[in-house]
Amino acid sequence: MKLFGLRMGSVNTTGKHAERLHALFQQRPDLEPLFAPLITSIEALEEQLRVSGRLLERRAAADPVCVRLMTVPGVGPITALTYAASIQDPHRFARSEDVGAYAGLVPRRSQSGERDTLGSISKAGDGLLRRALYEAANVVLSRVQRPFALREWGKRIEEAKGTKRARTAVARKLAILLHSLWLHETEFRWA
Repeated sequence: MKLFGLRMGSVNTTGKHAERLHALFQQRPDLEPLFAPLITSIEALEEQLRVSGRLLERRAAADPVCVRLMTVPGVGPITALTYAASIQDPHRFARSEDVGAYAGLVPRRSQSGERDTLGSISKAGDGLLRRALYEAANVVLSRVQRPFALREWGKRIEEAKGTKRARTAVARKLAILLHSLWLHETEFRWA
């Protein structure tokens, strides 16, 4: 609609969205037949996303492991289900730190002779799990307001090394924390 000089603005609720569209179409009635099918399609997609989101929430709430994992700030149903499906058995890892490597969140190493350099993350492993943990880390650093040790540690890294490195580091720590909670059958404690 920007091409035609109309700006939708930031609208989050369905009622306000329809009200804003009606106001815009009164300014340019010739555009309504052009955009009506597109708007109908977008509304249908949004409804399907809401239905899928509720289904994922119910599925995660029914799984005791996912319920335990969702006690961690930033970890929602999608991250919990992805983590549980990727790891499957927490006993297959000798140490919780190995889960970070499994997700490809450890530095790449280049060794030859006396040379030993660390590069960017290896990205070897489960890409879906890596992305889910990265998004959860993003939520921890940007949306969670209540202070806790992992968030404060990530904020210090963010100041020193930048946002992307901080998110990657927090994602690796989240992988370790989630594995530990699952293995020991405990819930997250804020203290």
